[in-house]
Amino acid sequence: MNLGVNIDHVATLRNARGGVEPSVLDAALICEMAGATAITIHLREDRRHIKDEDLKTLKKNLKARINLEMAATDEMQNIAMSTVPYSCCIVPEKRQELTTEGGLDVLGKKERIKELIDALHSKNIIVSLFIDPDKEQVKAASDVGSDYIELHTGAFANAFLGENKDVEFNKLKAAAEYAQSLGLKVNAGHGLNYENVSLMKEIEGLDELNIGHSIVSRAIFVGLEMAVKEMIELI
Repeated sequence: MNLGVNIDHVATLRNARGGVEPSVLDAALICEMAGATAITIHLREDRRHIKDEDLKTLKKNLKARINLEMAATDEMQNIAMSTVPYSCCIVPEKRQELTTEGGLDVLGKKERIKELIDALHSKNIIVSLFIDPDKEQVKAASDVGSDYIELHTGAFANAFLGENKDVEFNKLKAAAEYAQSLGLKVNAGHGLNYENVSLMKEIEGLDELNIGHSIVSRAIFVGLEMAVKEMIELI
């Protein structure tokens, strides 16, 4: 199982002072050196953390795969097609949310999402859809031609220390199994940390975990390289 490190919150810290430190590029290079196979960034509509220039700089300097999280908007489609990251993960986006609050409604937006996927595929960009572990959404992701799904693990993470942990975990397992039966590859992420991530090894066929906040938080105490290596050891 591979690890994609989301470095959005390195940019959050940089933007808090409006300067250039800490460097998003330096963070990405450290993650790459520590063994991350992908660097994930979310270019939000309001540019609250990652900026357009960050994407361009990373594209020029990284060997690791760049995974661009983006909303299904014309603006983001144009940016993706001009910079051509390795992959794009289509996510829902609300301007007021602190972090992504749920999975994409592929079923309700099939026509638009298929148009977006077709456009990205024309540039040989691999496409993933960030969805809840719901079989109808998995089937819709297959119908529109996505390469991957990324299972939203937030409900599982929130329930990890409670009585609903097994219920939420079994939803992830069932959705992953169903997706693979349809020919989809499966990633997962959101809310995963050093305490709950080991359970992901019990979901057969998971390709990559995308983890950000817990790694950047851990890095405050042990450094970014060690934080990434510790997570890789766990998965």
